[in-house]
Amino acid sequence: MSIILLVLFSMKFTYASEEENLMQKANSFYQQGSYDKAIEIYQKIVSDGYSGKELYYNLGNSYFKVGMIGYAILNYEKAQKISPNDEDVAYNLKIANARTVDKIEAMPKIFLVRWWEELLNLFSVNGWTLFSYFVYLTFLAIIGWYFFARRQALQKWILISGLAFAAVFLLSIVILISRYNYDNGKEYAVVTQSSVTVKLSPDEHSGDAFIVHEGIKVSLEDKVDSWVKVKLADGKVGWLSEGEMKKI
Repeated sequence: MSIILLVLFSMKFTYASEEENLMQKANSFYQQGSYDKAIEIYQKIVSDGYSGKELYYNLGNSYFKVGMIGYAILNYEKAQKISPNDEDVAYNLKIANARTVDKIEAMPKIFLVRWWEELLNLFSVNGWTLFSYFVYLTFLAIIGWYFFARRQALQKWILISGLAFAAVFLLSIVILISRYNYDNGKEYAVVTQSSVTVKLSPDEHSGDAFIVHEGIKVSLEDKVDSWVKVKLADGKVGWLSEGEMKKI
């Protein structure tokens, strides 16, 4: 049994080392200005099943350098999904969005919705999980301290602190669940072709609704065969073929 575990660990370590070597090679090509070669290697790493903020960020930068704005935005969005508070990712995504042809104004949201989304975006799912775990351990430590405290005044203060941490823990669990649903409940995609015609219905011969260009982010509302109902940030709705966009 120990031999099998050792072999599996060695294989995992070997694969990780290979991916690290590929990452370094791709980074080197990027620094040399060989962006096409960098893209090829970064994409191979993604195809091998690896993901990560740095990987998608570097891939987005490479696509931006060769003028493929749609794919640049796609990968910046993936990086931001993993690390929502990364300032470099947010800045580059903003720059890339400024290069898109279509300037779509998002529908205004009420204050409470904006505030709740900002709260959710403080951390990723993993971040909120760690935060909840930390608060829970702190709560347990406070409870233990309560039973060892001898002075009544100190016990009262500890009890109040414990109740406060219990409330924060429950709130963090609600936020964690909401953040998970936020990431997995609604799917988004980015238009990667230079220009696409959005249809009124899921049919190639349907009437045209409007035209959008690469880099536009859409939410996926429904699916019929190879057609996907999409919604723009300004509320416009129509149908696109799956091949005209890539999921985030």
